[in-house]
Amino acid sequence: QVQLVESGGGLVQAGGFLRLSCAASGSIASINVMGWYRQAPGAQRELVATISTDGNANYADSAKGRFTISRDNAKNTVYLQMNSLKPEDTAVYYCYCNALAAPSGTYYTQNLWGQGTQVTVSS
Repeated sequence: QVQLVESGGGLVQAGGFLRLSCAASGSIASINVMGWYRQAPGAQRELVATISTDGNANYADSAKGRFTISRDNAKNTVYLQMNSLKPEDTAVYYCYCNALAAPSGTYYTQNLWGQGTQVTVSS
């Protein structure tokens, strides 16, 4: 079994900050890209940020300058530091990784998703 478990969401006032964490566990041989997506009510899921194994980060325009993605390869964990939060950042945030994993006993490269964590920014 393979799991991505997110934590760190919550309610914060505009201008505040939150730090999301996501730990991957289970039958995982290696992880390639890790990242965060988000989905606001009535909207499609959108990219927030991704990070490669060697630390190269990629951000959506909406996240640049405010959010920082990082990862701890030894812990199979990815983080998202979110500063200067705005009401429009309100969404469910999903952790993502592309990994060589074996959820059913056979290893193959696949995309894995967490269950999502709610971030609400009040004005």
